[in-house]
Amino acid sequence: MSERWPRRRPYRGVSVVAVLMLFAAGSSVSRTAGTISLPHATTFTALTGVARDSAPLSEGTGVVVHPVEATPVRARPGGRPVAVLPSLQLGNPTWVPVVATVPGWIKILLPSRPNRATGWISGTAGGLQVARSPYLVRVETSARRLTVYRSGRAIGRWTVGVGAPKTPTPLGRTFLLASLSGEREAGPPVMPTGTHSRTLDSYGGGPGTVAFHGWPDKSVFGRAVSHGCIRAPDSALEALSKVPLGTVVIITR
Repeated sequence: MSERWPRRRPYRGVSVVAVLMLFAAGSSVSRTAGTISLPHATTFTALTGVARDSAPLSEGTGVVVHPVEATPVRARPGGRPVAVLPSLQLGNPTWVPVVATVPGWIKILLPSRPNRATGWISGTAGGLQVARSPYLVRVETSARRLTVYRSGRAIGRWTVGVGAPKTPTPLGRTFLLASLSGEREAGPPVMPTGTHSRTLDSYGGGPGTVAFHGWPDKSVFGRAVSHGCIRAPDSALEALSKVPLGTVVIITR
């Protein structure tokens, strides 16, 4: 499968918070046969009974998967379902990174709270698409630096704004969850990730999802001033828009 699979749906003239809230309705509980009342693993939900990522600084396998239909998520291989991974996230196809495998099972990162939540899905279930992303995204919060790698080579490096001391950008391994158009119709996209603020439950009514997005005042780049998001120049966002969804993002000090 090509690394340039479909991944964006535009939302013209709508703020990022409004876009997130638009998809909140009906996203929290599964109606799939056999999994009724299980929460959907989305950016809006908090899951219980799931393990945290045990290798939060690992680059992972490079493999990403897309459930064509809602897929049960288990806390351990062969265990009882604890959630359902839907086929769409924020209007985009769900792509999540594979961080480990055992025979018949795939361990993935999830976009829900708690941060760095993981789960297991069947590797033999029908309707699971598999691809490989050659990209890796790194954010160094102390250096205020964003770097995009392709096949191990840095293809772009930018100075960015990161979380303020009281609202820090969460550390660890996450992934690009979606690509959304912001308020400027022709402007660069907003790129939500699979992680959330550690200190705020909500950003203006949204679920506190940490994202890469632009900022009109360029003086914020190189400073720790945000509520946890990464404020990036337009050129960085344009580069990120070419990175496939599900690609691993590693955030360090």
